[in-house]
Amino acid sequence: MRRLTAGERRAQLIAVALELFARRGYRATTMDDIAEAAGVTKPLVYQHFSSKRALYLELVDSIAHELLIAVRSAVMQAEGPRQQVERGFAAYFGLVITREAEFRLLYGRDHADDEELGRALRTVEDAMAAAIEPLIDAGLDDDHRRLLAYAVVGMAEGASRRFMEQRPTGAAVEQEAPRLAQRIADLAWAGLRSVHPD
Repeated sequence: MRRLTAGERRAQLIAVALELFARRGYRATTMDDIAEAAGVTKPLVYQHFSSKRALYLELVDSIAHELLIAVRSAVMQAEGPRQQVERGFAAYFGLVITREAEFRLLYGRDHADDEELGRALRTVEDAMAAAIEPLIDAGLDDDHRRLLAYAVVGMAEGASRRFMEQRPTGAAVEQEAPRLAQRIADLAWAGLRSVHPD
């Protein structure tokens, strides 16, 4: 049996850790658990990651980066503002549906009292709001536009949590992303169109 290269081993450990963190939560998952699930020794895990926290933070950063790329790419391909809203949501919900473990990790609540981990997750929210803010062009001042960008992010997160709790099974699940995107985009678009400067 061929030995994994350092890069392959690191990727394997990240995949195993993601699955465990998503299923059990941050607190309940130990480096021993990750080593056992990967079929390696704990010292080998520590060769790649200095701590469970470092591994978790790397996962959050990677997921955030992927999410932003997907949403920005979708928005850039849209022809107009309404389509930007729907395509952005479609990219977001597409990842929620196809990469459920990543979103369970992001939306886990068992580290709410951990300031550093909470800050890392807020960074994801901040980055998403920063990507959305320039799309809200209604003659609003910066603070007003930023507030609405965070509200849009909150809608997407809330709908994602609901979807994951009530996730349908079967082949039809692939059709959920456009349906979710259309429903939330309808709400966001209707709301944004009624916004006016103070």
